[in-house]
Amino acid sequence: MYAELMRFTKSYRHKRMTGLDSVSAGATTPKRSRLLSFINFPGTRRKNVEQPPPFLEFRSSTFFILLTVCLAIFTDILFYGLIVPVFPFSLLEQIGLAENKVQEWTAILLACYNVTLFLGAPIVGFYADHSSSRRWPLLLGLVALCGSTLLLCLSKTIALLVVGRLLQGLSAAIVWSVGLALLVDTVGRDIGYAMGYVTISMSVGLLISPVIGGAVYEAAGYYAVFYIAFAVVACDIALRLVLVEKRVAQQWVVGPESSEAESATTTTDNREDVEKQVQAASHAGADPALPPSPTRAGTSSGDPIAALSTPVLNPAKHPHWELIKNRRMLAALVGIAIEACIVFAFDTVIPLYVKQTFEWNSTAAGLIFICVMVPGFVSPIVGKLADKHGAKWFSVAGFALSIPPLVCLRFVTRNTIEHKVLLCALLTLLGVTLVTLANTPLMAEITYAIDEREAQQPGVWGEKGVYGIAYGLFTTAYALGGTIGSITAGYIQAGPGWGTTTWYCGVWAAAGAVVSFWLGARPDEVPKRQRPDEELPASTSGVM
Repeated sequence: MYAELMRFTKSYRHKRMTGLDSVSAGATTPKRSRLLSFINFPGTRRKNVEQPPPFLEFRSSTFFILLTVCLAIFTDILFYGLIVPVFPFSLLEQIGLAENKVQEWTAILLACYNVTLFLGAPIVGFYADHSSSRRWPLLLGLVALCGSTLLLCLSKTIALLVVGRLLQGLSAAIVWSVGLALLVDTVGRDIGYAMGYVTISMSVGLLISPVIGGAVYEAAGYYAVFYIAFAVVACDIALRLVLVEKRVAQQWVVGPESSEAESATTTTDNREDVEKQVQAASHAGADPALPPSPTRAGTSSGDPIAALSTPVLNPAKHPHWELIKNRRMLAALVGIAIEACIVFAFDTVIPLYVKQTFEWNSTAAGLIFICVMVPGFVSPIVGKLADKHGAKWFSVAGFALSIPPLVCLRFVTRNTIEHKVLLCALLTLLGVTLVTLANTPLMAEITYAIDEREAQQPGVWGEKGVYGIAYGLFTTAYALGGTIGSITAGYIQAGPGWGTTTWYCGVWAAAGAVVSFWLGARPDEVPKRQRPDEELPASTSGVM
């Protein structure tokens, strides 16, 4: 009875201090507070955790978080691809650059994006691991995204274009590093399945962006291209602002009073269980050969209850260095770089080659990539299988089976129906093998590698974890591979020609198959992380 009275008194004082008792909480809440509670900006969260934000259950659901991350990745790819075909014309018309300088500055502007992405991704990932929320970096990415969009649209000088591209690369680094880390936090053991949808977002963005950019520019002019970008960016902003992380949403699942009572009850029950274990051990007799149980600090404790209740942790001195040295992690990063090298090599070479060989216009050259994109829609299925059987053999098979179609592309040389059909068939096979089988499991392998090391040495990654920097390194590897693939394939195509380019890509695929043999064990051979609650209790989804 005394405990109940004390809880009631504490609850009453809490409501009086926050001004949310039954008398003062009526219709005095300003509309601005309601808006901030809906958007849930970091730092504007109410002290009264009894009142959840509107639609909390949906805003923190796995579906909504996955949708937000996939749209953010799609927006990044779309914006990147929209302006690539427009740059040469904007440099001439908007900037007034000399025609003999257009090619040089186009390459410089593309390099600005890749350099920022390459260098910024690990730094952003490190920051995300040490911040209190993944959502904060994502919102900072919105600032970079909006700034880059406005600068690239309105710039009249080459310096502002360079700043715009640097901001665009920073935004991409945030989206990829923090977004994928947020997915890992959200989906738990189904990471391969989630990465399948990320692959679809990438494929669709890479496919439609150059086509839309070129077609809209020809039909409606320079600024119309950015109208599309602004519309997609607006949707991206809306989703990121209303997103609520699962770990943040947990504070509204249990109120402070019930949380305190449940905590006290749980502590009492756990202590009783521990005491029973200690009594059983004393009756059975202690084994002198066993060392004393270490505490969290790594020292021996004389209290048998503390020894049994404290988990054994063994954090690494430099967890990020341990991550880079991890064999599975290195294999995944090298495999990602190789896959990006091949994909960007063909993105660079094929549009110009089909234009010269088949006399296609830019729209038709872009639509040929539909053959690569369509098989990517089965990526979630492949990811689900990788969650069950591991990434190793899927990636090995994907790279190995890519070698024949890559090499056989050298036989597409004449402007005939047969050669056009052959090109489409070979690109479709590459969509199945390279994009679907090889890429999706490799993205999930990063999480598998981290979880395996954690199971072998609990606490090795420290309190903050390393998912942010891990996917920052993934982004860096992808940017590096894409840059190498674009530059080398362009030079080979301009020199030895098409046949040598296909052999070049085939050699990279063979190297990817060899590297994939160093990927790790099946996920079910190590303990799995528990998946966060998919849905919150219905009582927490009310409107404030």
